[in-house]
Amino acid sequence: MTQTRRLHAVTGAFGYSGKYIARRLLAAGTPVITLTNSVPRDGELDGKVRALPLRFDRPGELEESLRDVRVLYNTYWVRFNHRLFTHSDAVRNTRALFEAARKAGVERIVHVSITNPSETSPLEYFRGKAILERALRETGLSYSVLRPTVLFGREDILINNIAWALRHLPLFGVFGDGQYRLQPIFVDDLAALAVLHGGYQGEQVVEAIGPETYAYRDMVRMIAQGIGVRRPILSVPPRVGLWAGMAIGALVGDVVITKQEIEGLMNGLLYVEAPPAGKIRLSEWVAQNRETLGRHYASELARRGGRVPGRSPD
Repeated sequence: MTQTRRLHAVTGAFGYSGKYIARRLLAAGTPVITLTNSVPRDGELDGKVRALPLRFDRPGELEESLRDVRVLYNTYWVRFNHRLFTHSDAVRNTRALFEAARKAGVERIVHVSITNPSETSPLEYFRGKAILERALRETGLSYSVLRPTVLFGREDILINNIAWALRHLPLFGVFGDGQYRLQPIFVDDLAALAVLHGGYQGEQVVEAIGPETYAYRDMVRMIAQGIGVRRPILSVPPRVGLWAGMAIGALVGDVVITKQEIEGLMNGLLYVEAPPAGKIRLSEWVAQNRETLGRHYASELARRGGRVPGRSPD
């Protein structure tokens, strides 16, 4: 791979996983730009990362933004369908990003996907991720695909909101028997993996899972113990759990859980047979953050606020 270009680009560096990737690149002395429609949230990257608009509707501008980029790290996606953004939008937009990267001469793409993607999946999330993995292969570019399950870290949503519910509700319901498994990975471990693969050549697909595997019920129990609360953990029919999630969502003004997310969990799609790619254990991280974890609800919709009006989320 030629080393004439040094610039690396991260989609959504003012967001969650993108921030950690940008932070690691900067620590290594790598010049970084971000493609984003967000404004900086905490000022950490102010003056360190040049921000360019993520204009999927203007492919020429997107291509020009990537003109001097050697490696593109793509974290762009949407968690659920909403009136302002959908999975089909995310697929179309990411295709446009890949094509702009190809035309701009980007040499490598590191793309964040999901475990167990399948183009025949009835779940749009997993189907869309599989379509994009194929689209990436079809660019002919050098690439790595990272397939995490659940991310955890200071700004995470799922683990934080489980802890929030345990702190604020008299009981906690798990969908069905709660024995379906998942393998959470620390967000900075994912970032380290992404930066490592930015320096590789060829094509790689990595199951980006953490070192601990949990049954969902056991993970909830571990979080409860870690933050020092005791709550009954009850099995509920998935439909009842979804209704409860919708009721809580109405109170906090957010989407707490979706039918597709419940189905993905219960169908075992957040588990793979593979060696761990991360090092930080969720149980240790919960213990270290027990005083702050779950003190405040983390809103997905609020996180997607602050975008440039009229532009796609990142």
